[in-house]
Amino acid sequence: MSAGRTFRAMVVDDEPAAREAVRTFLDRIPRVEVIGEATTGREAVERIRALGPDLLFLDVQMPDLDGFAVLEELGRDVPAGIVLVTAHDEYAQRAFEVHALDYVMKPFGRPRFMAAVERALRRLEAEEALGLADTLQALIRSVRLREGEAGSVLGVPAPTEAPPARIGVRVGTRTTLIEVAEIDWVEADRDLLRVHAAGKVHLVSGRMQELEHMLARGRFHRIHRSTIVNLDRIQVLDRERDGGGAVVLADGVRLRVARGRWEELERVLGVEWKG
Repeated sequence: MSAGRTFRAMVVDDEPAAREAVRTFLDRIPRVEVIGEATTGREAVERIRALGPDLLFLDVQMPDLDGFAVLEELGRDVPAGIVLVTAHDEYAQRAFEVHALDYVMKPFGRPRFMAAVERALRRLEAEEALGLADTLQALIRSVRLREGEAGSVLGVPAPTEAPPARIGVRVGTRTTLIEVAEIDWVEADRDLLRVHAAGKVHLVSGRMQELEHMLARGRFHRIHRSTIVNLDRIQVLDRERDGGGAVVLADGVRLRVARGRWEELERVLGVEWKG
C-alpha cells in the first residue's frame, strides 16, 4: 500500500495466543500501530471508548459479552474499521450485518490475515479522503471489479415504468432471477451490493443509487447510506433518544437507521404514534 498516515488498532480476544498472532502480523505493517488489547467484552467496551482506535480486531466469542454485543454496547463509539475474528464460519453472515470490513477464521494464516488488513486500510483511507456522505458513490465509480467476481443487476426500468417483479443477477454467462418480493434488504459495501433474499445472499456489482431507483417504486426504502430495506419486513422500530436507532426485521436482523431518515421512514410506513 502507498504511504499514508498511521492507523491506530486495538486487539480484543480472550485467547493469549490469538492476541499474540494478531499483534505479530500487525507489527509487520508500518502503517498500523497497536494501541491496546482487551480480553473480555466489558473490558473491550471501556478501552475502546477510552482509546478511540481506528481499527478493531474483534473476537466473536468472549466471556461476559460476545463481539456482537460489544458493538451493540458501543453504539456511536464503534470504530470505523472492524475485522471480526472467529472460529466458526456461521458468524460470517453476521459480520456483514454489523458492517464489518472483513472477517478471518481461526486458525488464520498470514496471507488471509494480511489481505483482511489491506482491505480494511483501503476502506478507511477512502472514507477519510472522500467523506462519509459520498464514500459509497465515489468508490463505485472509481473501482472496477475483475470480471466474474460478482454479478451485475440487469434491466433497471425507466422512472415511469411499474416496479419489476424480478431482477436478474448475471455472473458470467449465467443469470439468476430474483423475485423482488422476496428481497429482505440490500447492503452496499464499497463497490459491491449484497442482496439478501429468501435466505440467500447475492453478490452484485453496481450502484446503490440504481438499485434504489428501481426498488423504490415498490415497497422498499433507503434507511441508511448503505442500506435499503423491504418495508413489509420491518416489525420493530427501535428509536433512541439521541435520534439514532434501528429497525428489526421479521427474521431478527437489526439494521441501523440514519438519524436524518426517521421521519421519512415513519411516513412511508404510515406509522401513527399512540400511548
